[in-house]
Amino acid sequence: MIFRLFFLLFAIPVFSQVNYPKDYFKPPLDIQLSLSGSFGELRSNHFHTGLDFKTQQKEGLNVYASADGYVSRIKISTFGYGKAIYITHPNGFTSVYGHLKKASPTIEAFIRENHYKEETYEIEMFLKPEDLPIKQGEIIALSGNSGGSGGPHLHFEIRETESEKPVNPMLFGFDALIKDTKKPVVTTLMAYPVGENSTVNQSLQPITLNLSLQADGSYVSEKVAVNGKVGFGISSYDMFDFNYNKNGLFKVQSFLNGSPHFGYEFEKFAFDESRYINALLDFYRFKKMGVRIQRLFMTNPYPLSLIKTDENFGIITVKPNLTNNYRIEVSDFNANKVIVNVPIQYSPIAPTIASNVKKTDYFLKANNDNIYKKDNISVFVPAGTFYDDFYLNFDVKEDTLTFHDESVPVHQNFTVTIENNSFTPEEKEKMFIASIEGKRLNFNFTKIKDSVFTSYTKNLGKFTLAKDTTSPRISPVNISEGKWLSKQSNLKLTISDNLSGIKSYNGYLNGKWILFEYDYKTKTITHEFDDRFIVEGRNDLKVVVSDNVGNSTIFETHFFRSQK
Repeated sequence: MIFRLFFLLFAIPVFSQVNYPKDYFKPPLDIQLSLSGSFGELRSNHFHTGLDFKTQQKEGLNVYASADGYVSRIKISTFGYGKAIYITHPNGFTSVYGHLKKASPTIEAFIRENHYKEETYEIEMFLKPEDLPIKQGEIIALSGNSGGSGGPHLHFEIRETESEKPVNPMLFGFDALIKDTKKPVVTTLMAYPVGENSTVNQSLQPITLNLSLQADGSYVSEKVAVNGKVGFGISSYDMFDFNYNKNGLFKVQSFLNGSPHFGYEFEKFAFDESRYINALLDFYRFKKMGVRIQRLFMTNPYPLSLIKTDENFGIITVKPNLTNNYRIEVSDFNANKVIVNVPIQYSPIAPTIASNVKKTDYFLKANNDNIYKKDNISVFVPAGTFYDDFYLNFDVKEDTLTFHDESVPVHQNFTVTIENNSFTPEEKEKMFIASIEGKRLNFNFTKIKDSVFTSYTKNLGKFTLAKDTTSPRISPVNISEGKWLSKQSNLKLTISDNLSGIKSYNGYLNGKWILFEYDYKTKTITHEFDDRFIVEGRNDLKVVVSDNVGNSTIFETHFFRSQK
């Protein structure tokens, strides 16, 4: 009841609007702004938290501080935002700049000092106001393609400093800098029977509805004949002027008989609720068909603050002799809008299309703790791990666990435990619980105590115990033993591992630790020559790479270099 009241208290269908300062933040680039990603865009396991600005398909553009403040945080990561700078401003907001190539000389020197202090590439630093004060318009970095970026661009965010919630930068006046006169595009409308015996157009399965474009630019769907309860889902995207990217929406709102029914607006949200995107989506169709249908209803309510709903959570109960007029409005930030009207009527006709739900011996209830055990393998699923109840595929054969498949979204870790006392202590050190994908084994971090192997994972599918006794591979790219490298500015090597994956790497030049930057997309580590470590004549290089179960490889060579 408490969970349900949460939604009733926030069931007011009017979205709040704060008066955000429109001229406080200036553009972080000095080129015409063009977006490759919008705020709230639907991404893998999360909503996009900022704006992705195109950088003319290249790296190295100047990145400017959007307002006065100080560098409050610097994070250098192999994945995610890659090289990122956070600037805290006196007005209660923090701006974030991600996927950078490198920082400005002053900030870069600060970062480099900490790399060598910690002797690691991946670092996170929290700074005081007096450490690195910044003025609006000051160059803080060069744009890049670091971390999880799929191409050169600048990821830009504005967050509430206190709550750390990302806020849509368009609310701060960036909408005036990015022309958008195009309406969103609706690609798919789905109708979902809700409940075991409900039907839609004589189907017990979800169905795609045909849409007809009207003279006024709106759409009307085919008639929807329902017996029982129904919910709807929509696939749509937005486009900006002078831009062919398919971006995310700003607002979706449904109305039932003229009253707001279910909707969401991308003003701001918290990072810890972003994974609820998998509950909003028709996850099955996303995984199987690659289409992102946004479900405008909840069968098992979840606490995503973006959503405003009535007490029915977007589900419509269709009764005889009652007419239901259902409307969906899809809007971008500039109030360009598309309307979809859906005529709904009652129909008692028996279904002709059977349900596609495959019933098994295991029915998982999402709001309960669940434990499954067979032979020497068990799985513990805490309440709240999944969003909805479903029939689970669970089995153990020949020491291989089958625990459903990736068509069902997972919100938090569940526990896989395998007991096996047939291995020696030396063998167990190299073992882990692996996920099976076709012929490939993927590493899951595994705790080992006596004969018990335990892994906490969000991966569904097949699992087995695996052993990795193969050491990582190291290959030089621009280094040849005994050669003169006087004209080179850096050292490059590739590193890889065939099974458990790379855990750490370290480089040493003439016996001293040196910084190598790792790009996982190319499997390359790069060291920019530093006069503090290079010597005239012979230089000895050593690189040590270890995988996740402790196998290590050492690469050693020497080269010559002239400082003149």
